[in-house]
Amino acid sequence: MGFFSAARQGRKDDTELGKGLWRRAHDRFHRGLDRFHQVLEGVEDDQLYAELVEVANSLAALLDRVRIICVEAQRRSPSEGLDIPVALSGVHRALSKAGNSLATTAEAAAMLRLAVGPIPVGAASVRRRAESVFEQVADAERHLRGDAPAAGQQDIPG
Repeated sequence: MGFFSAARQGRKDDTELGKGLWRRAHDRFHRGLDRFHQVLEGVEDDQLYAELVEVANSLAALLDRVRIICVEAQRRSPSEGLDIPVALSGVHRALSKAGNSLATTAEAAAMLRLAVGPIPVGAASVRRRAESVFEQVADAERHLRGDAPAAGQQDIPG
């Protein structure tokens, strides 16, 4: 991305995401994806690389969903600071968990990259961690729609 396109994107992000809570949630997720892709650069095993690229691509597809969530949250509850709005605390919690899970997914990929010898289960541990990222992004979407139970409540099967 060139200097001018980066500046343009920064202004667009400021407008859509603000400079507070929702921007930070989005940017943290984006940095996690960047880290995962950096880990891929050092993978020498072709089969492992192919498995990790598949996971990386599916995680990268989540970025658009995370952006939509953050833009809508900013529209509903504009944030220029770090105060979490009560009405959207579930959204923020789910996005925070997704960012954390994405970081541990990248860490798991890095550990596989450093493994010595053949890896009997391939990228299974990375896929398991990636699944939690998908679940948490879906949870953020449910909270944004109002379909999720409030904090402290549990779904009770009917």
